[in-house]
Amino acid sequence: MPTRRTALAAAASIAPAMLLPAAEKKSKKLKYVQIGTGHPHASKIGVYDSSDDWDVIGIVEEDPEALAKAKQNDTYKKFKFLTLEEALNTPDLAAVGVETPIRDLLKYTEIAIDAGLHCHLDKPAGNSMPDYRRIMKKADAGNLVVQMGYMYRFNPAVQLFHRMRDAGWLGEIFETHAVMSKVLPMASREEIDEFSGGIMFELGCHIIDLTIGVLGKPENITAFPRRVIDSGKDTLQDNMLAVFEYPKATATIRSTCVEVDGFARRHFAACGTGGTCHIQPLDRPSMIVSLDQERKFEGEDRIFKKGKNEIKFDPPYSRYVGDAADLAQIIRGEKENSFPSSHDLAVQEAVFRASGGTI
Repeated sequence: MPTRRTALAAAASIAPAMLLPAAEKKSKKLKYVQIGTGHPHASKIGVYDSSDDWDVIGIVEEDPEALAKAKQNDTYKKFKFLTLEEALNTPDLAAVGVETPIRDLLKYTEIAIDAGLHCHLDKPAGNSMPDYRRIMKKADAGNLVVQMGYMYRFNPAVQLFHRMRDAGWLGEIFETHAVMSKVLPMASREEIDEFSGGIMFELGCHIIDLTIGVLGKPENITAFPRRVIDSGKDTLQDNMLAVFEYPKATATIRSTCVEVDGFARRHFAACGTGGTCHIQPLDRPSMIVSLDQERKFEGEDRIFKKGKNEIKFDPPYSRYVGDAADLAQIIRGEKENSFPSSHDLAVQEAVFRASGGTI
């Protein structure tokens, strides 16, 4: 298995990019390689390429058929294609983005961690909880970041909601509910059917991440998997609901792949004793906040009135721009990781349980 050269391996207990002299931390771009083009969100390499923080060195694609397609794809063909060994031995490589099919996500993440590299790992975090725990333990021991690719963490509406919650505006949160749906073509259903968790595993994981971010790890999860389309070509559970139980709250999470215009109804809502926040749709966020009293953030002029406040976000939200910037800041030592391994492990456990599986 390829590893980095011994000069970098000797520094395995320190994140490589953190070795940059202080004067260079903000002026020098961080080197980035993407492994894989098979994940549905692999095109996010364009976000890193456009970023002032990152220098995209190239792409690794070890599947010959996928490599041939990538070389003809406008998104990928502009980049240099590297072998895995070439990529891992890139001098001063800071981070690897793992964008393979789900079955290979943990394999390549572990290779990168063993090579002393930070990672952006796309969702969900593979299909083995024991393997994921082991890899995250290695990452923590090596002071390495494994950033999960949940695409609403840096959504401006979600960020504003967390500011309001942290300021105490919403009081005791007693209820959240979220929906993440779309329509999947038959070929895509067959691909996802490789895993037993149905559409909740592949798609609902995004809003499970949001729920855990608000309420933490639940005491109990009950899954209600259902199947709407009996095509004979797959066994996919395509209509799924999970209920998360907490001492003072409950959360419902729905995910289907049979909802017409499902993107428009993707939403996240949280209800507390001091107010209710509703974000819909998640991908082009609009937000309604109802408060029991007038509020404002310290040091800011904007007033949020008692009652209903409608909030628009302009320009439209661009996925992964915030993630790429955040990862760079963490690597440079400019901020702490807001999503440590304890959060991501709790999310992945919940993903398995909400999908009707065990961990």
